[in-house]
Amino acid sequence: MQNESRLISVVFPVFNEEGNLEKLYEEVRSVCIQHGINYEMVFVDNGSSDNSLVILKDLNKRDNKVRYISLSRNFGHQGALFAGMTYANGDAVITMDADLQHPPSLIPEMLKFWSEGAEVVYTIKKDPNLKGQRRLFVKGFYWLISKISGLNLNFGQSDFRLLDKKALEALLKIPEYHKFLRGQVEWVGFKQKYLFYNVDGRYSGQSKFSYKDLLSFALDGIFAFSRNPLRLITLAGVIISALSFSYILFVMVLWLLQRFGIAMNIVLLPGWATLVVAVFFLSSLQLAAMGILGEYIGRVYDQVKGRPVFIVREISGERHN
Repeated sequence: MQNESRLISVVFPVFNEEGNLEKLYEEVRSVCIQHGINYEMVFVDNGSSDNSLVILKDLNKRDNKVRYISLSRNFGHQGALFAGMTYANGDAVITMDADLQHPPSLIPEMLKFWSEGAEVVYTIKKDPNLKGQRRLFVKGFYWLISKISGLNLNFGQSDFRLLDKKALEALLKIPEYHKFLRGQVEWVGFKQKYLFYNVDGRYSGQSKFSYKDLLSFALDGIFAFSRNPLRLITLAGVIISALSFSYILFVMVLWLLQRFGIAMNIVLLPGWATLVVAVFFLSSLQLAAMGILGEYIGRVYDQVKGRPVFIVREISGERHN
């Protein structure tokens, strides 16, 4: 094929995937050999507590096209992806999960789009295979972040994508500490194409992506790409101020009319219910505003500390002390 002379790096974040690694390696290797793809596999062990790293070291000994990176601890899914992309040597990089839900059979089609000029090829699940409240949460998140940030993120979009070296270098230069790669890939631009795919079942093990991870992922996406939450606070403040001022004028007009002997059928009675509702409403608004401000300030704090997105403990062929 046209990409035969160009090196393709296939990057996998790995966290406790000992039951999937051999199968994943064989399937990706088979697809690449069958289609004449010049490839390397880069596995990023993200602080696994099982035998994942042992298996990766064994694969590295058996096949020089396999490289591994061992991180000092778990730096999250996005941190592991960023580490793998940083150390990839290819003219294009394909990122995939290690649970075999991203079908390796799609690699040749992604490379075909790349050879035709696409610099980013991202994928969308035909059916995300999510049920109940998890589906509603994820769907609502993509709708919300698209509306707030102006990014064109689709429900079912995943981190299974191809990046040309130019697009990858632009992505790696973004210095943000909190990584939201789906948004950043959209933001950097370049010529982008997409593919639909069917989600395969996990070959082994359970998903490690909890509701807490989903919430953190959602907050990263919203606060990294928009100041609109801050603007909503300002808008709410303006509206409440306008309503309060209107109410003050209304009361003053009634008082003046009564002073001049003009009878009105409106009686202003003091009431605890009105007072309690007003206090609770304004207090909750203030707390929400403080929370949103806190999120932005906290992210600025994380950024200015200058800590790395990941720390390498060991790399195939060398150690980092």
